[in-house]
Amino acid sequence: MRGTARKAAVATLVVIGIVVLALAFWKLRVLISLMFLGLVIAAAMRPGIEWLHERRIPRSVGVGLHYLALAGLVALFLWLVVPRAVNQVGDALGGSVPTSTSELNRATRNSTGIKHTILQAVQKRLEKLPTASSAFHASIGVTKAAFEVLIAIFFTFAVAAYWIFERDRARRVVLSLTSREHRKVVYDTWELIDAKLGAFVRGQLILILFVGIVLSLAFWAIGVPFWLLLGMFAGVVEIIPVIGPLAAGAVAIAVGFTVSWQVALGAGLAVLGVRLLEDYIVVPRVLGHAVGLSPLVVLVSVTAIGLLLGGVYILLAVPIAAVLVTLVDVIVRDKDPADEEVPALLFPAKDAEA
Repeated sequence: MRGTARKAAVATLVVIGIVVLALAFWKLRVLISLMFLGLVIAAAMRPGIEWLHERRIPRSVGVGLHYLALAGLVALFLWLVVPRAVNQVGDALGGSVPTSTSELNRATRNSTGIKHTILQAVQKRLEKLPTASSAFHASIGVTKAAFEVLIAIFFTFAVAAYWIFERDRARRVVLSLTSREHRKVVYDTWELIDAKLGAFVRGQLILILFVGIVLSLAFWAIGVPFWLLLGMFAGVVEIIPVIGPLAAGAVAIAVGFTVSWQVALGAGLAVLGVRLLEDYIVVPRVLGHAVGLSPLVVLVSVTAIGLLLGGVYILLAVPIAAVLVTLVDVIVRDKDPADEEVPALLFPAKDAEA
C-alpha cells in the first residue's frame, strides 16, 4: 500500500509539474521567443566575430562592429529607398494628398483603380474616427506599444551579445551534466544546431537582398507601377516561408492589372522566374538547404506555429523546426551529428570555435 501510494504521489507531482511548466511557457512565450531569437542572431554573428578574434580583434569589438554594420545598412536603406518609396506612394494618390473632408470625397469620386481603393479605405477610416478622449487614450496605447517594441528589439540584441560570451560556459555546464560516453554526441549536436541556425539567418539575409533587388529591377523594366514598393515588399516577405512569396506574386499581379493584362502577366512571370532561379540555383548553391528541411515540413511548421502562437511567431517557425528535426535525427534516428554538413555562408559554419 505504501509503495502504491508513493508511486501515485510521484506520478501526481510529475503531472502537476508538467502542467505548471506548460502554463509557465505559455505565459512567458514572448520572453522565451525573444530569447530564442537572440540566440539565433548570435549564431549568425558568431563566425564573423570569431574570424575577427583570430585577427586579434576582441569579441566585444566584433559584436559592436556587427551592430554598427547592421545600423549602417538600415541607414543606407532609409537614405536610398525610403524617399523614393514615399514618392511612389504620393504618385499612387495622384501627386497630391487631400487635406479636407470635401477634397477627400471629391478625390474619391474622381479616382479609379488602386488610387480609388486607397482613398476609399482612408475615407472609411475617417468616418470611424474616435472622439477626442478616446483618441487620446488610443495615442497613449500606440506610444506604449511602440515603446514595448523598442524594448523588445533592445532585449533581443542584448541577449545575442551576451550569448556570444556566455555560450561556452553554458555548454560546459550542459556537458558536465551529461554522462561521459554521450558528451561528444551532445557537443556535436550543439555545434550542428548552432551552425544550422547561423547559416539560416545569413542565407535569409542574402535571399531578401537578392529578391528585393532583382524583382525591383524586373518590375521597373516591365513597367509595373510602384515597382520599388513591390520589390521591397517581395524581399521583406521572403522572411515568411512559402506564404510570403505567394503573397508577393499575388500583389504584383494585382497591381499589374491596373495597367494592362500584359503588365500583370509580365509581373507574374517575373515573380515566377525569380522563384525558380531561387529554388534551383540560389538556394541549392548558396544556402545548400542550410536547415535540412523539406518544403512540406516548412509549410506544416509555419502553419502550426501561426495557429498555436500567432502570426508574429511565424518568423521563428523554421529555426524551431530545424532544432526539433536535428534532435530527432540524433536521438531517434541515431545519426552522427559530426557527419552532417552545413553550408558556409559568408563564413565557415562549423569551423569557428568559440
